[in-house]
Amino acid sequence: MKNILNRSVCMGAALVLLSLCSLTIFAEPDIYRQISATRDGIGKSYMGREIAQVMGFQGAQWLERDEREQEELGDLLLRELALKPGMDVMDVGAGTGYYSRRMATLVGPKGKIYAIDVQREMVDMLATLAKKPEFANVKPILGTEKSVALPNGVADLAIMVDVYHELEFPVEMLASITRALRPGGRVVFVEYRTEDPNVPIKALHKMSEAQIRREAEQNGLIWERTANTLPWQHVVIFKTKIM
Repeated sequence: MKNILNRSVCMGAALVLLSLCSLTIFAEPDIYRQISATRDGIGKSYMGREIAQVMGFQGAQWLERDEREQEELGDLLLRELALKPGMDVMDVGAGTGYYSRRMATLVGPKGKIYAIDVQREMVDMLATLAKKPEFANVKPILGTEKSVALPNGVADLAIMVDVYHELEFPVEMLASITRALRPGGRVVFVEYRTEDPNVPIKALHKMSEAQIRREAEQNGLIWERTANTLPWQHVVIFKTKIM
């Protein structure tokens, strides 16, 4: 009887160990890592890069600087988007609305620009913009670090201009963006080029095309093309899967 009990205990222990091993083998790895923060980072990394600090609303004036068009050639970016009247667009990290107001004109009164930001002060600026009759199709949205705060399937395109590298939860945000897009919708990443040392932007606020593609494809987006028309920035365009 004693031998039988001992054998049962051993078998039970073995099953527990086997279960623990199975959990170790099949458990999802942590997608984020805590690291020592650098001067411009938040001490959190994703797929090998440290996430950058968010530029606060105090930097709003820089977003509206007179030389921005000359440096970035925003007209060329808008041409790459191929916006049409009636389209609905998410401007994720819209800030002061620098691009929201330009896109609003292109999609016309039958289209909508969901101008999304996580900073209440920025959203207040967007709300002031939206009161102007010519920008009545701009819809200010207070998002969160993990969500664009929109229903499923309401937009045709999402654009992030110099924003993605600052997302504290990139996986969750890309999932939220994807859900808010209609089937086959596009996601456009605009990021300052790491590959070019002459781009006068802090290192953590730049990304390589390869890194953008790795992260987007890891989260289910399908690369469509990369436009190299801008002087300082990548324009990397993806599509969502058509269900």
